[in-house]
Amino acid sequence: MSSPAFNTIGLIGKFGDPNVAQTLDQIAAYLRQRQLRVLLDESSARLMPDNDLEVASRTRIGEQCDLVIVMGGDGTMLNAARSLVDYEVPILGINLGRLGFLADVSPSEIPNRLDTVLAGEFREARRSLLHAQVIHEGHVASENDALNDVVIHKREVARMIEVDTFIDGRYLNTYRADGLIISTPTGSTAYALAGGGPIIHPALEAVVLVPICPHTLTHRPIVVKADSTIEVVLNAANSTQTQITCDGQVSLAIEPGDRIVIRKKERKVLLIHPVNHDYFELLRAKLRWGLSPEASPFA
Repeated sequence: MSSPAFNTIGLIGKFGDPNVAQTLDQIAAYLRQRQLRVLLDESSARLMPDNDLEVASRTRIGEQCDLVIVMGGDGTMLNAARSLVDYEVPILGINLGRLGFLADVSPSEIPNRLDTVLAGEFREARRSLLHAQVIHEGHVASENDALNDVVIHKREVARMIEVDTFIDGRYLNTYRADGLIISTPTGSTAYALAGGGPIIHPALEAVVLVPICPHTLTHRPIVVKADSTIEVVLNAANSTQTQITCDGQVSLAIEPGDRIVIRKKERKVLLIHPVNHDYFELLRAKLRWGLSPEASPFA
């Protein structure tokens, strides 16, 4: 691969975490030593009040940066991906969390990993997002994107909800459950996995639907093609307060009778991984495959 022109680099740190400031400062110093322009995300600048970096909005970072480096866990990567996907800027994740699938460069690997990335040695991965719309009385009431999943679920009250589900206009099923997860392959190792869904390789073009604690045990996860239009109608008989969350970070209110329409987003987010990135090795490491049950991260 020929060396890309990474001249302006954006830095985004985990929101509200003062512990990320040291890593941000370390990377910023490294980049400026290489005569590169650095833009610091506005929310991250609040963690470094004495910094002398150029502070920029997320929009300006998307418009002007050739590369964005994100420091945090998968949650920070999800937030960055949703805000930057329309700018098609590549994103590199520094993993400061515990169980990460998206940010796979550890702080101890800085600056060696950055040396190789800036030299053009890396792997690219384009990941699909979902776009969810809430249709209320024939109008789009709210909408948002999700890199991991769109989840329709009850709020607080310990009661089931009932949703009618359609794929490309054809009736699939009426789920009576605590909720329904609609997940990308990227999100198949997140909430969908905890709900009993399959692990889907991120290169596949697919979407998985996983009911949460279904009332009927024959309601199993189902995988459909990525280009499917998924429509979920909150049954008018529902009395339980219900909402939608995108990536567990953005909440959209819904009412009985509302339709939720979910489609694959046209643009994909571009992630950068080290040249030795191995998805299956990552699964073994993060899920503790081959180790004793006591070593499981979920034990």
